[in-house]
This record gives sequence, C-alpha cells and structure tokens, in this order.
Amino acid sequence: MSNLKRPNKRHFSHHLLKLNGGRQVQGVLRGFDPFMNLVMDDCLEMASGGIQNTIGMVVIRGNSIIMLEALERV
Repeated sequence: MSNLKRPNKRHFSHHLLKLNGGRQVQGVLRGFDPFMNLVMDDCLEMASGGIQNTIGMVVIRGNSIIMLEALERV
C-alpha cells in the first residue's frame, strides 16, 4: 500500500494579488515556480468601479506582482 501525502493547505487557499497598473486579482493559488510565476484558479478580476469579472484559471508572471495577501488564516 502506498503512502499518500496530504497537499499543503496553504497552497490551495484564497489569495488577493495586487498587480502593476492598478489591477487586482483574487483566486485560489494552485502552483508557483522559482520566478514567482503563479497559477491561480477560480479568479476574479476586480475592475474599477467595483465590477468583478470572472476569468477562471490564469498564469500570472512574477514580475507583475506587487503584493500577495492570504485571505484565509493559515
């Protein structure tokens, strides 16, 4: 019988990203690499005027990230 590891919960929690150009994205962090490129799932783009656009799964380049905030307690 094989031993399965439980996934690390902090990798699959909701995060808010502030990006350059005044953009904001909120979603579930699914993966990352050494350059801080992120794969986010179930993403919402917070546009100006309080409008939220559903954009699904996205890859965000690390050099465009200004701030990463966990929305759930880890």
